[in-house]
Amino acid sequence: MTNFFGRVKSVEQSMADTDEPETKLRKDLTAWDLTVFGVAVVVGAGIFTLTARTAGNVAGPSVSLAFVLAAIACGLAALCYAEFASTVPVAGSAYTFSYATFGEFVAWIIGWDLILEFALAASVVAKGWSSYLGNVIGAGNNVFVIGGHTYDWGAAVLIAVLITLLVLGTKLSSRVSVIITAIKVAVVLLVIIVGAFYITGKNYSPYVPPAKPGESTGTGIHQTLFSWATGATGSQYGWYGLLAAASLVFFAFIGFDVVATTAEETKDPQKSLPRGILGSLAIVTILYVGVSLVLTGMVPYTDLADKKLPNGTVESSTLATAFEAHGITWAQWAINIGALAGLTTVVMVMLLGQTRVGFAMARDGLLPRGLAKTGSRGTPVRITLIVGVVSGALAFFFPMGTLEEMVNIGTLFAFVLVCVGVVVLRRTRPDLKRGFSVPFVPLVPILAVIACFWLMINLSIETWLRFVVWMMIGIVVYLTYGAKHSVLGMRERKELPSYDTVTTDSADRPDGGPTGSA
Repeated sequence: MTNFFGRVKSVEQSMADTDEPETKLRKDLTAWDLTVFGVAVVVGAGIFTLTARTAGNVAGPSVSLAFVLAAIACGLAALCYAEFASTVPVAGSAYTFSYATFGEFVAWIIGWDLILEFALAASVVAKGWSSYLGNVIGAGNNVFVIGGHTYDWGAAVLIAVLITLLVLGTKLSSRVSVIITAIKVAVVLLVIIVGAFYITGKNYSPYVPPAKPGESTGTGIHQTLFSWATGATGSQYGWYGLLAAASLVFFAFIGFDVVATTAEETKDPQKSLPRGILGSLAIVTILYVGVSLVLTGMVPYTDLADKKLPNGTVESSTLATAFEAHGITWAQWAINIGALAGLTTVVMVMLLGQTRVGFAMARDGLLPRGLAKTGSRGTPVRITLIVGVVSGALAFFFPMGTLEEMVNIGTLFAFVLVCVGVVVLRRTRPDLKRGFSVPFVPLVPILAVIACFWLMINLSIETWLRFVVWMMIGIVVYLTYGAKHSVLGMRERKELPSYDTVTTDSADRPDGGPTGSA
């Protein structure tokens, strides 16, 4: 167990493991499927709510530029994901990439981090979906109350249905995702086209409104790490407000990394993965910028600022606010439908990402290996059902609240490791075949790390403390279970056949077996 810091799983070993009959995933996905998954997971309800709030409270009309800046920052990380995914087309995304570059312990840490990210994200978004369901069927009908506690049956039912689809097959899930994604993109395009007829040019001036002091970002552990370190209280509008807005809207792009978790199920991963990751990011950027331009052109940005009601509550604007100002009453109905469709695919792809990370960790022995067993449809049924039960229970029993920030810090931490990993693998394995190469290395990965670090320090101290506690729990789990049951460790201790023996034997198989080549 003392050597786990130095255990690095080579790319050849990772590739060979994908051919194990009992844990073999079916290769059904194309570049189109991956692009759909990327758009499906990134475009959610945020496009209808986050855009309006950020324009009204932080950036004004320059929110469209904030989306462009956020897309550039996200694109830097996406380039690194594309190179890794095309070089190591194995399930697990950042977990698998870290195993090949930093070793088993760091891989476990990032895998444990991704478990938190995906499971919590699926539960949080499922509750958001249930809230929109309440808007359609009547508020309160999506939950029931027993003994003063609220149980969210809407969120639990959604997760149950989507888990069933994932068990039945990734290709089937992709087909369903295509249909639902088409609905939500159609709603977004409808909003852009109709709203364009109500744009008034003067609403864009000033494009970057004059700065003014903003409200405090909180006190104690509720303030951001940046505020605590610098004493800054934040500002509205101006260039600082624009940068702050870019930090806020960056999280609207989170999710494209899930595409990388499906690498092992892709027919031509060297070409399809980069196209899927970068293509989906380009599409959602166009949609976000289009919506923000229409929104801020329809009404003055000051009309989108939060309003304090007589009862003391705060009313936030949404995309419907701009349409209602022009008497377009059907906008709220369309937005509810678009949000339901949008959040459905977000939950499904998040659940898919969670199951594939758990599957990869189980195949490596860091989680019970029985969880990696695939069924007749080529899907990891056991881990998928467990993920469904846990995520469904979280959504059914618990209010999410500020826990959603944990999703953000977990994602950014994964981004940082992947970006650094690209530089490391370029130096340690320059011989590997790369279907896609990040340009200007190490400049691009360094810029991506800086962008991610800026976003991380703009999260609350409370979020950082929770993240550290979760990581500490993960270290304990690894030391008591993962380090002892690691397949790589067992091979080192001669408790399992070595990788060289496995690949030599499989070379005599009629189908050629795993070749050990990347």
